Amino acid sequence: MAIPQQEHLVRQATTSDAAVVAELLDAFNREFDAPSPGTDVLTARLRRLVAGDHLVALLTGEPAVGVAVLSFRPNVWQEGPAATLDELYVRPDMRGQRFGHALLEEACRLARERGAETLEINVDGEDTDTRRFYEAHGFANSEPGAAEPMFYYYRDLV
Repeated sequence: MAIPQQEHLVRQATTSDAAVVAELLDAFNREFDAPSPGTDVLTARLRRLVAGDHLVALLTGEPAVGVAVLSFRPNVWQEGPAATLDELYVRPDMRGQRFGHALLEEACRLARERGAETLEINVDGEDTDTRRFYEAHGFANSEPGAAEPMFYYYRDLV
């Protein structure tokens, strides 16, 4: 007999959740040896950003074990905004239980609801597990008919 798939509730974070979101994001960066300004700085930023219209944080689990952060910006090529999944993180001991799936599906639903036609994600090239996760959810790193992958470029300005 098949065991029913566990469904994870995902909720939109409010300003009162800023410290929880900050702690998860800081843990994400620490896990991958990436710089973080620390939870105090992140909490202050998130209180301000979550109160606005251009950034949404999603949480799953009680207590929260996963977070997704989406940003929205105007886009000249589409009527609706461009949506970017800036972060998606699930605590290591909770992975493989579909929390990430639930966060990603809710991020897609919310982006569609806000009028976005695509959801963009940047993934490190060597992170094959994460690339496989997004590809399994229908994301691609090349345009239809193109043989070469797309690339993301950046330049530090400070």
